[in-house]
Amino acid sequence: MGNIKIAKRSTITRLANVDIRLLEVFRTVVACGGFTAAEFELNIGRSTISKHISDLETRLNLKLCHRGPAGFSLTSDGENVLNAADELFSSIDRFQEQLDEAHSDLTGKLRIAISDQSSSNPEARLALAIRMFRDIAPGVTMDLSIEPPNVIEEGVINGRFSLGIVPLHRQSPMLTYESLYTEDMRLYCGKGHELFDCMKDGYRLKELRQYDYAGLSFNSPNMAVHQKLKLRKSAFVQNEEALTLLIMSGRYLGFLPTHIGDLFQNDDLLLEVTCPEARFTSQMAATVKKSTSKGRRLNAFLDCLISAHRKGRVEKAKG
Repeated sequence: MGNIKIAKRSTITRLANVDIRLLEVFRTVVACGGFTAAEFELNIGRSTISKHISDLETRLNLKLCHRGPAGFSLTSDGENVLNAADELFSSIDRFQEQLDEAHSDLTGKLRIAISDQSSSNPEARLALAIRMFRDIAPGVTMDLSIEPPNVIEEGVINGRFSLGIVPLHRQSPMLTYESLYTEDMRLYCGKGHELFDCMKDGYRLKELRQYDYAGLSFNSPNMAVHQKLKLRKSAFVQNEEALTLLIMSGRYLGFLPTHIGDLFQNDDLLLEVTCPEARFTSQMAATVKKSTSKGRRLNAFLDCLISAHRKGRVEKAKG
């Protein structure tokens, strides 16, 4: 009697939230080209990503990918599941858009996440954008959060946030970006620091490396500059408010936006440490999840953001 091949059956009888979440992880891993690169996008460890993929394979009763020393690659079943997942998420996006279109007035909730210290940057026209949006969409509930950039990007990818505003650094293939404004960064020390009372016109980078430095603890332009300059990092923070406090202690050097540092410098609490290499500019951008449709609500707010910052640039040019 010949061998009888029994077709494998999926253990999924009805799609649940857990399946959608696992499919999102799977799509991110594929977009990033492997587990290691996906760690940054998902903000979870490689072992957790591996477990999620294994759980998905178990639920589907299919082997989706090869992973190991030879690298990451999809199986033929993985390719089919990826195509089906792309169609699924496109359908979800279209469904949400149709719901929005069913209402003549814009309604629902818009979840926005921004980096801290945005309100004091004269280049940022976020308040104007919110005012413009509120005038055309009074029925929309605004949910505004302040988060680190890595948390913002992860949140936009997994749907926690509709839109985020982050410094352009390592751009995610899962997101699209729209440049809005810039933020000039300079190196500062606080009152009581050795350099505060004996400041000179300019320092060599070699001189600055002997002092303790405080910086952001996540992937960001701040971290990239610190690594490039090889400063002696002795303290880690999650936001610029905490970083300002450390610098003001007089025991650390650190980068701050000029719109923050200069305020404290005017009060004789901080002082810029001048060094040609120790300065940089961050490009701030609005980021949304890459999809075929964003919906009227999100598109309207994005239009307000772009218009407000375009207006700001025109006013600046006029002096």
